[in-house]
Amino acid sequence: MIKVGIIGGAGYTAGELLRLLLHHPAVEISFVQSNSQAGLALSNVHQDLVGETNLCFTSGFDFNVDVLFLCMGHGRSAEYLKKHPILSSVKIIDLSHDFRLKAHAYQSDRSFIYGLPELQRAAIQEAENIANPGCFATAIQLALLPLAANDLLQDELHVHAITGATGAGQAPSSTTHFSWRDNNLSVYKAFNHQHLGEIEESLNILQKNFSQEINFIPMRGNFSRGIFASAYINCSLSMEEAKDLYQEFYQQAAFTHLSEQPIHLKQVVNTNKALLHLEVHKGKLLVCCALDNLLKGASGQAIQNMNLMFGLPEKAGLQLKANLF
Repeated sequence: MIKVGIIGGAGYTAGELLRLLLHHPAVEISFVQSNSQAGLALSNVHQDLVGETNLCFTSGFDFNVDVLFLCMGHGRSAEYLKKHPILSSVKIIDLSHDFRLKAHAYQSDRSFIYGLPELQRAAIQEAENIANPGCFATAIQLALLPLAANDLLQDELHVHAITGATGAGQAPSSTTHFSWRDNNLSVYKAFNHQHLGEIEESLNILQKNFSQEINFIPMRGNFSRGIFASAYINCSLSMEEAKDLYQEFYQQAAFTHLSEQPIHLKQVVNTNKALLHLEVHKGKLLVCCALDNLLKGASGQAIQNMNLMFGLPEKAGLQLKANLF
């Protein structure tokens, strides 16, 4: 059994991580640390875990584990690792933004591999430390990677993506308050969202010297979870050529699938799947991607990376069905 520890166990991503790990066939949870909830039962905070576990949050930690998941806010993982030396034998999967960019991947005494399996499966299998991708970044990269791999991103990109309220994290704010969010839509961080950097770096892995403008408009949706992203670009591919290109690129992908029919969020919420759909319109290629921001966009992908790092079946603990109705 793989012994797992979690640092920062009270938030949304940690809650989903726990829900999945408790039923993972090859995992034993050693401890779940939380400064704010120490001593309380996990189910006091993550109420979907009532009857699932008797574990309680701890204030301390036991680094006698095989893998450590860091589920803290952005900026706090790097600080944590500086203050708490961890044995090199312990693998780390960080769910924050701290180590995703190349410039930050070596800022501690560890080096981090960017953990998008559809892009770097072989590197993840050999990695000691993983920087888990961002939720928007995952959806947008999956929409664009096959084009980059074929040197087809030769014009500026237009991307629109809408995310559920859980994308903002568990701490309440003015834009997550029910009376503000309900029956409402809004744009935020237009053209300068923090996930753009990791998207650009990944596209450069496949299409050298990629420098096209990514016009990204993120939106807040009035629903709890899920991301629906659409991207379009000038492209000379026919519909059949585009389908062949995407099917070939993702033929070995465990969770990313091309749909012949238009996609929607209910197909992916509560799963680790990413669904793609293509359309061609007058010399433009439209790519839509739908995924669950808390699973394929965060905790599910973190477990997918853990499975790859430890030589487990990639789908272990992640064979989930969408709540379609």
